[in-house]
Amino acid sequence: MTSLLIHNGLILPCDNDTRTAIPRGYVFVQDDRIAAVGADDAPPAFLAEAATTIDARGKVVIPGLINAHTHLFQTFMRGLADDKPLLRWLEAAIWPGALAMTEEDFYLAALIGFVENLKCGATSVLSQHYIQTSLKNMDSVAQAAQRSGIRARLARGYADRDPYHPRLQESPETTVRETERLIKQWHSSERIRIEFGPLIPWGCRADALQNIARLARDWDIGVHIHLSETRDEVEMTRKESGMPPARWLHSLGVLDERWQLVHCVWLEDDEMDLIADAGSTIVHCPVSNMYLASGTPRVVEWLKRKIPVALATDGPGSNNSQDMLEVLKFTACLQKVDTLDATALLPEDVLKMVYNGGASAMGLRGKIGRLAPGALADIVLVNLQRPHISPVYSPQSALVYNANGNDVDTVIVGGEVLVREGRAVNINEENLIADCQRAAEAMWKRSGIRVQDLRVL
Repeated sequence: MTSLLIHNGLILPCDNDTRTAIPRGYVFVQDDRIAAVGADDAPPAFLAEAATTIDARGKVVIPGLINAHTHLFQTFMRGLADDKPLLRWLEAAIWPGALAMTEEDFYLAALIGFVENLKCGATSVLSQHYIQTSLKNMDSVAQAAQRSGIRARLARGYADRDPYHPRLQESPETTVRETERLIKQWHSSERIRIEFGPLIPWGCRADALQNIARLARDWDIGVHIHLSETRDEVEMTRKESGMPPARWLHSLGVLDERWQLVHCVWLEDDEMDLIADAGSTIVHCPVSNMYLASGTPRVVEWLKRKIPVALATDGPGSNNSQDMLEVLKFTACLQKVDTLDATALLPEDVLKMVYNGGASAMGLRGKIGRLAPGALADIVLVNLQRPHISPVYSPQSALVYNANGNDVDTVIVGGEVLVREGRAVNINEENLIADCQRAAEAMWKRSGIRVQDLRVL
């Protein structure tokens, strides 16, 4: 049995209460689980047993952050489609760039994205991959997740009807067959899980959605879908079905606690009630909603209805980073300015969303997002001894309003140290960056994307 001791740190357990802090304490890990959390000095027995000891003086020890929605192939599209609304953004760079990517490109793009997530404090990531130009693309993403050591839930994205891009569609039979194959191949990995990822209501057949909802229950996996991200998309579904998207999904009888609904910017009141009754999780991506000018979701109304709300960066093509600490600040500030209420979301509320809601989205309630005996040992140390953070009166405030990904010192997933002193432990960052730069430039040349097209709305 391997063991690890973190001591002398400011501890935020976030175990059903994000207000509690231990001014100086310890976390003791055995194998992949947290064995003990306590105040003051660590017991001598823990010091003697620990194979690895980390002095967390000047740092806050928190559960690993949970990034509940991204598309990591888009690391190769950073900055290629700035300043555009969603549909124009897809047409100008995301679709042509993705169609020019190889299986190796998808591996490299995902790997640098997972490394960035880890270095920014995210120990769990839910990435939806919807570019199935090769049936091995999802395997490339899974291989990257395995190489990085991160805890990953990988949603196999698909579209199966017009008007979605014809080259990015596939048959419902292929979706089911390939998802089942991936489950059999990758669920033996301790940290990787596969789920269904229907892309958007306007690109997915009703009968296929009903089928995957049934299979998700049978196979005990989740379903991950974009919903009501823009007004144009809402009107597309309304024109076709006579209903807005969430009400349409409800009419199909598919919504339940396994579904993660991403964005939900333009929900109507009755749709919020339907989602609350179904027990589905909403994933909020504030930076992406601002970047694409999609709108401001009514997060406060979701919380009033007790809907589980997770937080996410969205893909690097519409953010453009994977900094979950940055997401915390935007989550709080966007609701304050929208409601004109400075107390709309407090730091403690935001932390509850990223941890409790994030664990719900990952299908790991009670297992991640808290520092408590029996929880998985996904732990992050953030350096508070920085000019832009110090002095610290409230660690919750410091994390939400001051810290950013560059302040992350140590990242542990399942008891394994993956980042130490801000550097990846098992991956040569310089070589990875160089490989990705070369591959991305070659992709850009193959894609036919023209710079002048990127600057015209």
